[in-house]
Amino acid sequence: MGIAVSSLWKSLFGQKQLNICILGLDNAGKTTLTYQMTMGQAVSTAPTVGSNTENFTYKNLNFLLWDVGGQASLRASWSSYLANTDAVVFVFDSTDGERVGLAREELHKVASDESISKAPILIFANKQDVTGCMTPADISESLSLTTLRLQNWHIQGCSALTGSGLNEGLDWLATSLGAQG
Repeated sequence: MGIAVSSLWKSLFGQKQLNICILGLDNAGKTTLTYQMTMGQAVSTAPTVGSNTENFTYKNLNFLLWDVGGQASLRASWSSYLANTDAVVFVFDSTDGERVGLAREELHKVASDESISKAPILIFANKQDVTGCMTPADISESLSLTTLRLQNWHIQGCSALTGSGLNEGLDWLATSLGAQG
């Protein structure tokens, strides 16, 4: 009897897989962040050509993570990954002040895509462990985040190498997605 009730419960209220698209310029730390979330450690990586996918469970939510390459030649394909996306994680290299304008342009293109109009956007200000990096407040201003009025967004300082700040960002994301559900 217990197995039948358990099976019925899962079929009616089972965990839905949530599709998360991880985007950002090349060298922002997307793949390192992905492996830190899924494996709990930094892994030596090479630039992503195309995309990587990883399954990940956090706070009883099942995520399918799409880690998409950030090279200029790959950014044009980002929109094709956004269909059926429940949330976007945008990774910004906090030491890359020279390309903040380009990052702002790419983030705003993504945010204006109709297929994610209701999807929360988590911005990870990565590499906060590097001396002289931009603060999350500086990045928020430079990326013009307050103009993203249609999306629920949050910026979180982090280090993909150490894992610092990841749980705080993921907590926000889990809460945002739970509220949608």
